Amino acid sequence: MFIDEALLRRLQRLAQRQGVSYATLVREALAQYLDSPRVSGELPSIAGRFSSGDTDTSVRVDELLWRDPHQ
Repeated sequence: MFIDEALLRRLQRLAQRQGVSYATLVREALAQYLDSPRVSGELPSIAGRFSSGDTDTSVRVDELLWRDPHQ
C-alpha cells in the first residue's frame, strides 16, 4: 500500500465528513500538489535569504536534517 494505515484512516474520515470518496480526495490533493509552484522547480521566496555562517551544510545535510532537535 502507498499510504500508511494512520493516514488512510484520516483520509477516510475526511472523505466521510465531506460526503465524497477518498479516491476523490486523493485526486484533488494530487492535482493541487502538481499545480503548486514548488513542483515547477521554483525555489521558495525565502531561499538564500539567510546564512548560518557554516560552509559545510551540504556535506552534513543528513546530520542536520535528521538529528534530534532536543539534544
